[in-house]
Amino acid sequence: MTQHLSDAEIVTPAPRRRRRLTTLVIGGTLVAILVLTALLAPLLAPFDPNAQTISARLLAPSAAHWFGTDGFGRDLLSRVIYGARPTLLLVSLILVLTIPVGLLIGITAGYIGGWTERVLMRITDIFLSLPNLVIALALVSILGPGLLNGALALALTSWPPFARQARAETLALRRSDYLAAARMQGITGLRLMFGHILPLCLPSAVVRAALSLGGIILSAAGLGFLGMGVQPPTAEWGSMVAEGSKVIFDQWWVAAAPGGAILFASLAFNLTGDGLRDRLDTRNDS
Repeated sequence: MTQHLSDAEIVTPAPRRRRRLTTLVIGGTLVAILVLTALLAPLLAPFDPNAQTISARLLAPSAAHWFGTDGFGRDLLSRVIYGARPTLLLVSLILVLTIPVGLLIGITAGYIGGWTERVLMRITDIFLSLPNLVIALALVSILGPGLLNGALALALTSWPPFARQARAETLALRRSDYLAAARMQGITGLRLMFGHILPLCLPSAVVRAALSLGGIILSAAGLGFLGMGVQPPTAEWGSMVAEGSKVIFDQWWVAAAPGGAILFASLAFNLTGDGLRDRLDTRNDS
């Protein structure tokens, strides 16, 4: 016997959920395009990014050079494509350094408590009070410019938010029935911290990482703009904007091309982080 459902019984997805999914899909698609561009740079770039042709310097965008050329006659489209590589590599290094350190400090402080928590959180507060870019510039000036030194400098002031978030979640979990059941089975110490608490803190850490990537990209571009990041002639968006700022009023495209790439990358990661946050937040489920 066939049952007919009335219009009131038909469950349709909430418009808010469709918007969340769309944000995540758009952000993930943009991130995928960015990553593929970096991986396939030799195939996508029409010219050698470091090849100088003085006779073709500062050419406006055209069919031959879609983004124009810079002051050394180098094709800007090729340099923008290759510039995605050091940017993504720098971002990856920073995440590899900051997420484990932040989670380790936060979970340890929240689980152990007492003087351990006070000392670790005061150290975290000290680093939170430091201006990221200023401290990064000071460290790079001491260590020397370069990709690895820039990643270390930015990572030094990027881990505290992860630590504070992990501590807050650990405090909420410490007296939960889930951990009480684990203790009844004889699970304590490091096994409890990293086998049971850590997996529960990872989703929020991933969301925070995605949301912070836009700011990290801007900070990395700031180091390159000031000459403290990846050194010439390697294509890097921040240093390309610095070169274009010298001729921005007459040849605007020299700075606009890498500036648009920075905007694209920041937008991609911000949309991805926003979509992940809404998707993983159970309070938004209807």
